[in-house]
Parts: sequence; structure tokens; C-alpha cells
Amino acid sequence: MKVIVLCSGGVDSVTALYQAQSEHEVVGVLGFHYGSKHNDRELPYARFHAGRLVIPFRVVELGFMDGLFASNLLRSGGEIPEGHYAAESMKRTVVPFRNGILLSIAAGYAESVGAGGVLIAAHTGDHTIYPDCRETFMEAMGRAIEEGTYAGVKLLRPFIGCDKAAIVRRGAKLGIDYGRTWSCYKGGPVQCGSCGTCIERREAFQLAGIPDPTEYVTKPDLPPVPADPG
Repeated sequence: MKVIVLCSGGVDSVTALYQAQSEHEVVGVLGFHYGSKHNDRELPYARFHAGRLVIPFRVVELGFMDGLFASNLLRSGGEIPEGHYAAESMKRTVVPFRNGILLSIAAGYAESVGAGGVLIAAHTGDHTIYPDCRETFMEAMGRAIEEGTYAGVKLLRPFIGCDKAAIVRRGAKLGIDYGRTWSCYKGGPVQCGSCGTCIERREAFQLAGIPDPTEYVTKPDLPPVPADPG
């Protein structure tokens, strides 16, 4: 199947790109610049990996989101919280309906270039705080994309039942250089090691039993996983 892959330049989406390349015909890679604090750090890695695989890469500019939406992840928002990725405080980094917007654009692009699928790297670790990463949302969005395109474009989410450690293990088998990926939401010159996404990244490599090649500003002890409020 010809597919379009959404790739930010992070661990999950870069792994999804390489896996898609091994299973499908990837005809395009889309990155999105929506005004987050870390877009300028992560997108060059998406471009690098697409180039390494000789796949066309496009960045879609969505600066309006920074001006209209409320989220600490955006440049217009407050500070990035530290602590575990699943902590209640991380909800402040949710960009409202981000995946709905990105997937809508990707679906239109896919149909325009003759692709039958759009692939996103949402996984189980995202479910706690991001409603537009949950399978209930993905199922509904998948139906909308299929119904809303003449080609019946499919929404592919190969990692929806995986945690990040499983993704890292898969990527290691694919030979991915994770030193050329970005997770840190703060967007500084070096990944901080203490924000929620850095904690999730460090924890994933530890649980996967794979050496973490990442340079961090600091590496505090990993915090415990918060109790499930449900």
C-alpha cells in the first residue's frame, strides 16, 4: 500500500517511519510546525530520517494554532511541567484536537498523491493525557477519513497497542539511530532530561534494555508512575 507517514522527529514517529518503509511504499512524510516550543528542534530530525530513506518530506506550517489555542506546549503558553509523563500536570501540554487537525491534512494530502493510507505513531503511553491519541478517537477519525475520501483512505496506527519500550525495542532491530531523534518539550539546545517527555524517553530505554544514546542536561532519578485515578 502507498502510505503517508506523520513524522515529528521523535522516537515513536521515526520508528513508525522505518517500520512503514519495511512494510509499505512510503510516498511522503509530513511534519507539522504548529508553534510548539520544540518544533524547531524535532523537525530537522524528521527531515534527516526521511532523507536517509529517500522519501519526500514536507513541513506544513500551522502557526495559527499557537495564536488561537491554549497549551503550555505552545510558545504562547506557560512553562513545561516536569515529572512523569502520565502525571496530571502533563495535561497542560495538550494542544486541543491537534491530531484531528494533523490527520485531516494528511488525509487530504494522501488522496492528492494517490496514497491509500495515513500512518500515525500513537501508542498506549499517550492514552492517559491525550484524548486524540486514544483508540476510541482513532477509530472514529479513521471512519471519518475513509468516508470522506473517494479513495477510502485508511488510518493506520501500528503502535496503538504498544508502549514506548516496545517501540524502542522494535526500532533497535530496525537499526535506528535514536541519537538523531528529539523528545524534550522544552526545546532547549540539549534535551533537559527532567520534563515529562524526557522522563518517558529515559524510562522507555531503561525498560527496553537498550542503551540510551541521548545527551541530557540532567538525569534525575526516574519518578514513580502515578497511580491510575480510575
